[in-house]
Amino acid sequence: MAPAGAGPIVLNEVDLLWTLGLLALTVSLATWQRLGLSGQMLWAGFRSIVQLLVVGASLTLVFALDNPWAVALVLGIMSAIAAAVARNRMQIPGENGLWIWLSITFSAALTLVYSLALIIQPPVWYSPQYLIPLAGMVLGNAMNSATLAGERLASLIRQSTQEIETYLSLGASPSQAIFAYRQAALKASLTPILNQMLVVGLVSLPGMFTGQVLAGSDPLNAASYQILILFMILLTDLVSALLVCEGARRRFFNGAWQLLADR
Repeated sequence: MAPAGAGPIVLNEVDLLWTLGLLALTVSLATWQRLGLSGQMLWAGFRSIVQLLVVGASLTLVFALDNPWAVALVLGIMSAIAAAVARNRMQIPGENGLWIWLSITFSAALTLVYSLALIIQPPVWYSPQYLIPLAGMVLGNAMNSATLAGERLASLIRQSTQEIETYLSLGASPSQAIFAYRQAALKASLTPILNQMLVVGLVSLPGMFTGQVLAGSDPLNAASYQILILFMILLTDLVSALLVCEGARRRFFNGAWQLLADR
């Protein structure tokens, strides 16, 4: 561990071993309270350690290479995993995951291109120091937003088949018939980020801000970056949710504007 005042404090192997004490205390408390979560906590802790250490080592190599193809490979893997997780949680019948992947990737790319080209302006566009962390944050949030929107819309459609078919019989298009459900799904997908924005700095200090301050960055500069991140996430969440809702609508109706009730 670096002495106080010598710049950012680097955690060494001994420090990481001490962090296991936090997990041990948590597991002990859960066991004492008979929550039945001790095994899940240990498994989650083990996976967190392995995954983060592998990611840390991999990104160290990618940063050293400073090659656009290496950065593209990392981003491709991240977007593919995000789409797969969202698809499995969404359970939209007939969806092979391609539309979800396109929705998440497009929304993240749109936000990243705008932010990197007009705001951050790194020395090179593929700079892994900026592109990979920012992509990770927006992809993760796009995945969650898409999942919330898809799950909510699919659930509402299945629960309201009679009402939807009534609208269709009166001449409404599929988009008109599910308009209220689509709006509810979009609102649900944006609730987490809006709640975060309402209390940021008052109740919680987000990871981006905290990480930069711990790394020795000026707090005002860290706050500026956090504002950028929040607005990036807000746009990405909305675009990904909009696209996923459109894909879900196509899965529930055929070309003759008929609701596929068995879905």
